[in-house]
Amino acid sequence: GLRSGKLGEQCEAVVRFPRLFQKYPFPILINSAFLKLADVFRVGNNFLRLCVLKVTQQSEKHLEKILNVDEFVKRVFSVIHSNDPVARAITLRMLGSMASIIPERKNAHHSIRQSLDSHDNVEVEAAIFAAANFSAQSKDFAAGICNKISEMIQGLATPVDLKLKLIPILQHMHHDASLASSSRQLLQQLVTSYPSTKMVIVTLHTFTLLAASSLVDIPKQIQLLLQYLKNDPRKAVKRLAIQDLKLLANKTPHTWSRENIQALCESALHTPYDSLKLGMLSVLSTLSGTIAIKQYFISAPGTAATTARSFDLVKLAQECCYHNNRGIAAHGVRILTNISASCQEKDLLPLEQDAVFGLEALLVLCSQDDSPGAQATLKITLTCMVKLVKCRPHLSQSVVESLLTQLHSAQDAARILMCHCLAAIAMQLPVLADGMLGDLMDLYKLIGRSTTDKKQELLVSLATVIFVSSQKALSSEIKTVIKQQLENASNGWTAYRIARQASRMGNHDMARELYQSLLTQVASEHFYFWLNSLKEFSHAEQCLTGLQEDSYSSALSCIAEALKSYHKGIASLTAASTPLNPLSFQCGFVKLRIDLLQAFSQLICTCNSLKTSPPPAIATTIAMTSGNDLQRCGRISNQACMKHSMEEFRNLAMRYGDLYQSSFDADSATLKNVELQQQSCLLISHAIEALILDPESASFQEYSSNGTAHIESEYERRMMSVFNHVLEEVESLNRKYAPVSYLVSKTCLCNAVIALLKVPLSFQRYFFQKLQSTSIKLALSPSPRNPAEPIAVQSNQQLALKVEGVVQHGSKPGLFRKIQSVCLNVSSVLQSKSGQDYKIPIDNMTNEMEQRVEPHNDYFSTQFLLNFVILGTHNITVESSVIDSNGIIWKTGPKTTIFVKSLEDPYSQQVRLQQQQGQPPSQQQQQRTAYSRF
Repeated sequence: GLRSGKLGEQCEAVVRFPRLFQKYPFPILINSAFLKLADVFRVGNNFLRLCVLKVTQQSEKHLEKILNVDEFVKRVFSVIHSNDPVARAITLRMLGSMASIIPERKNAHHSIRQSLDSHDNVEVEAAIFAAANFSAQSKDFAAGICNKISEMIQGLATPVDLKLKLIPILQHMHHDASLASSSRQLLQQLVTSYPSTKMVIVTLHTFTLLAASSLVDIPKQIQLLLQYLKNDPRKAVKRLAIQDLKLLANKTPHTWSRENIQALCESALHTPYDSLKLGMLSVLSTLSGTIAIKQYFISAPGTAATTARSFDLVKLAQECCYHNNRGIAAHGVRILTNISASCQEKDLLPLEQDAVFGLEALLVLCSQDDSPGAQATLKITLTCMVKLVKCRPHLSQSVVESLLTQLHSAQDAARILMCHCLAAIAMQLPVLADGMLGDLMDLYKLIGRSTTDKKQELLVSLATVIFVSSQKALSSEIKTVIKQQLENASNGWTAYRIARQASRMGNHDMARELYQSLLTQVASEHFYFWLNSLKEFSHAEQCLTGLQEDSYSSALSCIAEALKSYHKGIASLTAASTPLNPLSFQCGFVKLRIDLLQAFSQLICTCNSLKTSPPPAIATTIAMTSGNDLQRCGRISNQACMKHSMEEFRNLAMRYGDLYQSSFDADSATLKNVELQQQSCLLISHAIEALILDPESASFQEYSSNGTAHIESEYERRMMSVFNHVLEEVESLNRKYAPVSYLVSKTCLCNAVIALLKVPLSFQRYFFQKLQSTSIKLALSPSPRNPAEPIAVQSNQQLALKVEGVVQHGSKPGLFRKIQSVCLNVSSVLQSKSGQDYKIPIDNMTNEMEQRVEPHNDYFSTQFLLNFVILGTHNITVESSVIDSNGIIWKTGPKTTIFVKSLEDPYSQQVRLQQQQGQPPSQQQQQRTAYSRF
């Protein structure tokens, strides 16, 4: 390793440090590792120093975990006094890479200033790199170096290539308004004084970055860039202006005025170059998806309102929709789509048809071409189609028909994308009629016989569209066709993906058959148990499809059969879990489903017992005289079965809420599914309360429908329909019959249960696949060597508990939601007490504390001061939960426990022993004890 005498082995040891940091990202290791690297930097040759520099740059987010910053900097900084300019240059780059942890080190500032005057080009370039990094971090350094940079840029002795490297430092001069203003004036002079292409490009880009950071001069910068775009004849400058305008359009669209957009439209209309037109349209299409588009269509005061088609932006978009350049056409249709989606004014309605025609033309053009450019354009087109249909549902039929027509003649790569688009549209709106299934099945047979490399992907995509279009039930003919093609394809992974989609869409009979066929094709017993559990769950849900209203005995037998399969499935699922993949969400979801089915079964049994043992005829009179409304239900109320049932459903709703809160990495569809299960529990508990237990106090407002604005799947649509129907029925019964008779309420409750169970359960993506992975690793100090061994603390002292944590991500961090802060809860409980048994105030027995910390570079740390006044063993639990960017708390864990033993302090022990011996402490001893601390 580092102690080896061979240079190669030393270098190999150095470059392996970043992987070590990823594995153990806590300060205790990182601190000692960086000190060791600093030693290597101090005594090694330039090649070793370069390796250490690369490691430091790769591990930038771990730098703040260095505890001995002074010692680390001292060892590195000693090389700055070397006679070797290359060694000094590497040291400057090292200091620049460490700027985030030493922003105000004056010796580093001085060395950078000195090196800027060096005669060695390598050292000067390193000083420029360090100056840029320190300027970004330190206000004092930026203010001090600004004049120096200005002199060097304006000085005649400075070569042009060095000026080009110095100018970008000015983008960091945004720490206060006066500094930003002086830097802006300097850049303005440079743009005028040095009109060469390279200088103008670098200066303008620095100008833009400075404006974007300081936020004050963005409107002026937009005008300046538009001016260069219009008047400068050089294409390179125009391209740079477009690139910077795109940056500002993404960052601050609200600062774009109507005049800015109009000027950009005019430039795009008049330019003869397609490449420049493409860039300008890219900026406009970005703006069209933001608030800037609304500002553009608001008529200027004092002018008459004009028609939509007379606006230059609309003219430009319509002209470009049918352009022979695919990229330009794509941006044209995207602008029209965004205008149609965001602007609901009547005079803009004719643009809908323009958008649809443009999209259809582009679809025909791109679906015949399998080049990467055509596929990228097709993706834009299909995304626009989904957006347009979502905002304007009446256009869905024509869009779907054009997609289905084009599917037959399209290339395979395009077919996959078009199937995704069809499925996305059909999930939002039930637009795929049964009459369209014939065409889809013919295409499925055709693909099954083909031998293209996209065949497997296409079979899955097309099967998904078929499942979405026939979510009620698949005919035996469709199932036969799908299974035949899968047998021909002979790819187990394709069959599994299709089965997964069938489970997601509620086609459980198809899914069960496919899972059954795959059981013998897996190599691991964990996979076997996983597939076996999926097969049992699908069989259980298939049992519930035979439920019929008013047939309660058959409903009980169906639920019993489903529960039997679910119990088999949960046993297999538990066997499929491993320490690395514990399947906690899947087990939690299935256990809740089992408990929900048992609660439904119990409720139907309770309602049936009302029929066999009805309340007496005078039950209402007894209820009125006794003042106990539950007496209306007769014997049932005495056994409190209905009340128990209502509490059980409320408890289930709470457990669904806990499952929701623990699923931080789940996609929105899975979370919506869990929420719907929770709402179904609340609905039944509310119905029991409103019909039987307490009709007067039961409220309908909190269970009212949220409308259909955000419904995103057929499953959600059907569940919401059942919720609304049950609520309306319960409300109407309460209005018509007050109080509601036991027979009517029994029928209503049983029918509500059957209606909920008849909607096929959807197993959403998170049940099968985890796209986002987030976990927290905690480290507590002090920590015992042995986990079962307690930490000793004296009762008159406080324990300073330091909690450090690292947030670990998978391959796609922040895909669905990001961590804003981490909430740490520390609690202590007295486990066993030693010493005298006297009464203790409850406040002294426990510690309850909470702190919120924001992770920086995925690391956080905080401290808690804990009291242990009572002698004995205390159990300390530290639990973490995360808060996302919307302020929602997620109970992700983990939970860590340590033990503390509170010991009696020596003075108290001495006093107690003397009291036990019956000797009062002597005056001299008391005096010495009292004054010994002084």
